[in-house]
Amino acid sequence: MNMKSSLAMLLLVAGPALWAADDGAALYKTKCAACHGAHGEGKPAMKAPALKGTAMTVDQLSDQLTKGASGKRAPHNKAMSGLNEAQAAAIAGYVKTLQ
Repeated sequence: MNMKSSLAMLLLVAGPALWAADDGAALYKTKCAACHGAHGEGKPAMKAPALKGTAMTVDQLSDQLTKGASGKRAPHNKAMSGLNEAQAAAIAGYVKTLQ
C-alpha cells in the first residue's frame, strides 16, 4: 500500500469517529456546558457534578440522556428534550474524553 492509499484508508476508518467527536463536543457545548462546565468541571453552586473523569460508561451516560434516571435532579430525571440516540451517544463519547 502506498502512502496515499494508506491515508485514504485511515480517513475512511477514523473519519466518522472523528466527526462524531466533533459533533459530541458541539452538542455538549449547547446542551451540557451551562450546568456541567465548559470542560466538564461541574458547577458546585448549581449542584451540577463534574463529568470529567466520570466512572459512568458511554452506554450509561447515553441511556441517562435518552431515558433519564429516577432520583436525579431535572433535567436528568427524564429524557433530555431534543436529543436522539445518536446525539446522546456523541455527547457521551465526548464526555469520556474529558480529563
